[in-house]
Amino acid sequence: MSALDPLFSFSFVLLVLFLCYTTLIVVPFLRRRPAEEGDASAFEWHAFIPCRDEAAVVHDTLTRTRARFPGVHLWVIDDASTDGTARIVEQIAAADPSVHAVLRRLPEARQGKGAALNAAYAALLRWRAEKGTACREDDRTVVIVLDADGSLAPNALAQAAGPMAFGAPHVGAVQVAVRMTNTEDPLPGRGRVARAWARYLVRMQDIEFRTTIAAMQSLRMRTVSVGLGGNGQFTRLSALQAASAERSAPWGNALLEDYEVGLRIMLAGYRTVYTHDTHVSQEALPSARRLLTQRTRWCQGGLQCVRYLPRIFTSRTFTNAGALEACYFLAIPYIQLIGLVVWPTVAIAVLTNGIIATGSLMAWMETSAWVIPLWLLTGIVPFALWPIVYARREERHSLGRAALWGMGYWLYMYQSYVCVVRAFARMLAGRRGWAKTRRNGEVGGRLLAVET
Repeated sequence: MSALDPLFSFSFVLLVLFLCYTTLIVVPFLRRRPAEEGDASAFEWHAFIPCRDEAAVVHDTLTRTRARFPGVHLWVIDDASTDGTARIVEQIAAADPSVHAVLRRLPEARQGKGAALNAAYAALLRWRAEKGTACREDDRTVVIVLDADGSLAPNALAQAAGPMAFGAPHVGAVQVAVRMTNTEDPLPGRGRVARAWARYLVRMQDIEFRTTIAAMQSLRMRTVSVGLGGNGQFTRLSALQAASAERSAPWGNALLEDYEVGLRIMLAGYRTVYTHDTHVSQEALPSARRLLTQRTRWCQGGLQCVRYLPRIFTSRTFTNAGALEACYFLAIPYIQLIGLVVWPTVAIAVLTNGIIATGSLMAWMETSAWVIPLWLLTGIVPFALWPIVYARREERHSLGRAALWGMGYWLYMYQSYVCVVRAFARMLAGRRGWAKTRRNGEVGGRLLAVET
């Protein structure tokens, strides 16, 4: 046995693990059935909308949400904005009793999205205490988390009230699908190449959320471990109270506060579910810099949530399959970091050994033509299949365009390796601050920069 054999064996295990996981998520997604809707009037609805420098979008979001869902109370948290967001929110709240301004000021403000949501949670509890019997019971009260640019589909409340969602008493949280609003945005003021690049990034994010991430959630429906997202998250007030038992507030300080609160809710004994038959829309990021900042924050947040694994494996409320799924999801950054070393090493070793054995690169290539189809099958197809699913089931585009997107999506997914390195570097440097990604509003013909 050569010194490289253990490395080859380990790389094979990683490859099989990845291919099995891809199969496990794509099959339930393709087989899923439409969910039934329920009676939204049976619940009391409150939407938390955290805002930090959101003047470019918050007015339209509040106006649209109030018009579409007149029975929903909006709790708008201004997290010490410097662009006039608070003024906009206060003006709307003064004229509409269903809009509540939650104003945070430094130094308490700007402590992360979880802290902002906890402030709204505390304000809601105070408001309910003042209202007394005018409020529904806690398990009939639902809190929605909505981004400042978020737009819920008209059937969102009916889907959340369905028999497989809050119509079932053991369900504590519902996550809806996420779509991008700006896939056809002309992006004025940019050069041709820059516009093409921006459109590419936007489309890839739409494919990612509507297929890969949705498929992961479809698998989690079967393992009973659905993860919550930061936009389009629905939770019972009673479930949030149960998740608050240890720390008096439901949301923690992890940079992936949405997934963390979902874990807390499941550990408290509730079930989380996913519905693909309604959605929330948000802006995709047409800037690689801002995309990497966002994904680095997500990856670092996942690393912070690893501390929940001992509780997950000892919990009687998690299924065995759910514990394994959560373990794999939280281990992905570590697997990717290992892969950054393993895959190039294996490729170089195979190439070097082949050249030594055959005498030249050309001779090795002639005798090893099978390597290319194997690489295509195991390295590209698992990524390229998602745009095909997207084109045939989500957006109805041609197969030719889907194939082109497939190559683009394969390349796009390599951004995760950049983000995992940045996330580990931030962890090692002790940097745990919440880096907010700016909206796509333009200032002076240029997209706003990332605030880091």
